[in-house]
Amino acid sequence: MALFNIQAFSQEIIEDEVETVSKKVDTVVTKNARKVDGVAAVVGDYIVLDSDINKTMLQLKAQGVNTDEIGSCELFGKLLEDKLYAHHAIQDSIIIPDSEVRRNVDYQIQQFLQQTNGSMEKLLAIYKKEDEQSFRDEMFEINKANMLAQRMQSQIVEAVEITPEEVRTFFKKIPEEERPTFGTELKVAQIVAEPIVSEEAKQKVIDRLKSFKADILERGASFRSKAVLYSEDPGSASRGGKYTLHRKKPQMVKEFREVAFSLQEGEISEPFKTDFGYHIIMLEKIRGQEYDVAHILLTPKVSSEAIKEAKERLEGVRKKIVDSIISFPDAAREASDEEETRNDGGQLINPTTQDYNFELTRMDPELYSQIQNLKDGEVSLVLREEDRTGNVKFKILRVTDRVNEHKADYARDYLKIKQLALEEKKIKAIEAWQEEHIVDTYIKISGDYRDCDFSGNWLKK
Repeated sequence: MALFNIQAFSQEIIEDEVETVSKKVDTVVTKNARKVDGVAAVVGDYIVLDSDINKTMLQLKAQGVNTDEIGSCELFGKLLEDKLYAHHAIQDSIIIPDSEVRRNVDYQIQQFLQQTNGSMEKLLAIYKKEDEQSFRDEMFEINKANMLAQRMQSQIVEAVEITPEEVRTFFKKIPEEERPTFGTELKVAQIVAEPIVSEEAKQKVIDRLKSFKADILERGASFRSKAVLYSEDPGSASRGGKYTLHRKKPQMVKEFREVAFSLQEGEISEPFKTDFGYHIIMLEKIRGQEYDVAHILLTPKVSSEAIKEAKERLEGVRKKIVDSIISFPDAAREASDEEETRNDGGQLINPTTQDYNFELTRMDPELYSQIQNLKDGEVSLVLREEDRTGNVKFKILRVTDRVNEHKADYARDYLKIKQLALEEKKIKAIEAWQEEHIVDTYIKISGDYRDCDFSGNWLKK
């Protein structure tokens, strides 16, 4: 199974406009009998075109992937796998809502546009498309097939579990000289001080949002235009503040969803608060369980005096810790403004492993730069952080329980060894699924690709 992730730029399904895909598959022929592209393979209801391999290789290079060691046969094999997953996802009635696919397409196109300084014309030229709609249509089919494949693969492995005995067996079968080496690990705790926003600043934002609402309702101004011009949500401002919410899939914070789902079509909410700032929402359309909304976000600005106060407050906390007046965990519980870590003595949770240990070589670069020179138990100086919306906060950090790079130890590294064993079991489950479903799926491979040395039995020998 290939270890790289790809999104091929041709995920075509054989439909009515394709007149001939015979048992001897060589080309795709359309109604006007024009040769479109050579067909390299058919997998169930899907085809792989000769051009797919080159397109996918170009996409990988554009993503910064080193393709020097990726052969065309390996890449072709990965495309076959994706088509097999997608085909059986449809057979198993796995459904990807079109709205979910469209959201993915919208996001990807926004990412692509950043590479062309927002020029759709340049983007269409790069991907050789005549207009935006045809580009979106192709992206829709690509994304839908990829999402079906991912959902099918997830379904295959979601029930795979592993017992302690299987973990022990997995570890024992690894020769001692081949056991994995784990990098230096440590635990990180932090105390955060955030500047206090004045009531005046909050009211100023609320009043401004109310004025937007009045301008829209009383003078016919465009909500979307207001969002483009004034919203401070970087993820939606360029789209006029648009989001599509689903009642059964929580995508936004609770307060946002509650307000959105309480509105009638065309209604605009009163200003309300979330952790991100203050919002107003307009409900544009209800489509069953889906709600199309637009919103405007404004964040109250803190004063320079408040920023200074937060820094000095944290400096005072740091001095008490250094002078041994209070322990770091107790200080975090008493003084930290970060709810997620405060009750746990400031301990950060590794988002990858969901435990307290961080491996230095896999740590977020920004966090690594902040703690790389700290000794065990040492408290950092007060650090200033500013996010992309201009919000400022201060923090101090401490590292503990450092374990230097070492060969895997069963007792100490049980959780990591368990994860490795589980991954191996999942790979075997996928391989078994592929072996079974390759046999009972119509598969035709043409031309030179029949000479590939596949890991799976794609040629059904």
